[in-house]
Amino acid sequence: MERWFGVAPRTVTRERLAGAARAALGGGRRLEGVERVAGGSKKGVYRLVMDDETTAIAYVWDDTENYWPAAEGDDDLTDPFSPGLGLDLFQAAHSRLDGLGVRVPAIRLLDRDGAYCHGDLAIVEDLSGESLEELLARDPGAAAAVMVRLAESLEAMRSHRAPAYGKVAVVDAGGASRGTSCEGVVLDRALRDLAEAASRDPRITGARGLLEERLLNLAAAVRPRTEYAVVHGELGPDHVMVDADGNPVAIDIEGLMYFDVEWEHVFLRIRLHDAYQPLDVDGLDQDRLALYTLAQRLSLTAGPLRLLDGDFPDRAFMAGIAEYNLKQALKLAHA
Repeated sequence: MERWFGVAPRTVTRERLAGAARAALGGGRRLEGVERVAGGSKKGVYRLVMDDETTAIAYVWDDTENYWPAAEGDDDLTDPFSPGLGLDLFQAAHSRLDGLGVRVPAIRLLDRDGAYCHGDLAIVEDLSGESLEELLARDPGAAAAVMVRLAESLEAMRSHRAPAYGKVAVVDAGGASRGTSCEGVVLDRALRDLAEAASRDPRITGARGLLEERLLNLAAAVRPRTEYAVVHGELGPDHVMVDADGNPVAIDIEGLMYFDVEWEHVFLRIRLHDAYQPLDVDGLDQDRLALYTLAQRLSLTAGPLRLLDGDFPDRAFMAGIAEYNLKQALKLAHA
């Protein structure tokens, strides 16, 4: 039950994107078709197909493309975990990763002024091959070389240090984030996720006191830290495409932040299971790993349950994610 989000909710018309496609791809091409690409829950993702079969991917950030129910603080960029929405976050993340030598889709066009459609728009290179998730399932042997290169990308991200934590767009602009530490921000978020999950499932309600005590004890064991690495935040194998040369390409990068590298590795472990081993590194803080593992299990319970409050179509799939992680969280409460 470790798959990820399905498709975005709406359909952008061909007419809305025709002008943007011509501006991005040029050469007298004409937009022939617009195909929705599965994967977006916060933004629309569309494949643009031109009359000469040239393709590109359009990202559309707009309220009509976002499945998630609105919540207080969604637009607070000082919260490292607020939704990664919009072109500014995408552009800052793209610049940081590209500067570190991490492969990201090449940008063809950016529009934050609504010149072509409502909301923010980016048109980027179309990596029309398969995701790392698909390659791992189809041919683990072929995926091995990609995993080695992904480990190199993660090392480049890990080696770049910042003196402050938070969204890359905020920190690189000289801004400050809420809270006093990564572990403190994670604890606050985990307690909110716990309360939200408890309001939706009686099993969490019954274990709430035990889970809260466990979170507080784990957080108390974490020692202070003053330097932070570049972290994607949701680097599952579905957020890594494989290009024609076998290179891993990071997508859905808007949530990029400076944070504890352990947050990234907990997420990778959860999503990859046994396939995580090539990405493992020495020197990770075990206390942070323990806290962040429980926090992410609670997030992966509360988040899908919240998403089901809206009109997300694949409800059984999302309920399965919540159920799996709820059971994992209950196990950790007794660890």
